[in-house]
Amino acid sequence: MAVKTRRRSSKRVEEYMERINKVIQILQQIASDPTTPRNIRRAAKESIDQLQSDKLTLAARASNAIDILDEISQDPNIPVYTRTRIWQAISFLEGIRD
Repeated sequence: MAVKTRRRSSKRVEEYMERINKVIQILQQIASDPTTPRNIRRAAKESIDQLQSDKLTLAARASNAIDILDEISQDPNIPVYTRTRIWQAISFLEGIRD
């Protein structure tokens, strides 16, 4: 029974890491886009730092990044296509649980 649980847990961690890597790619695109306002690019970089931190669990990292991304998605100066990518990143992160 313990072996099955470990396998499931290992698969789940792999899936979560895959999601985090996808989100990091999205955020790197946003952070390197010169048409995106500076404060949005800065927040994208901050979210990347949160996701790459080894100090917290995967769920805590995802939660911290969601908080940052949710706040900047409300910015009225954000381009529509950037807001859409931020929402996409948030949806990937919302599935990550402990």
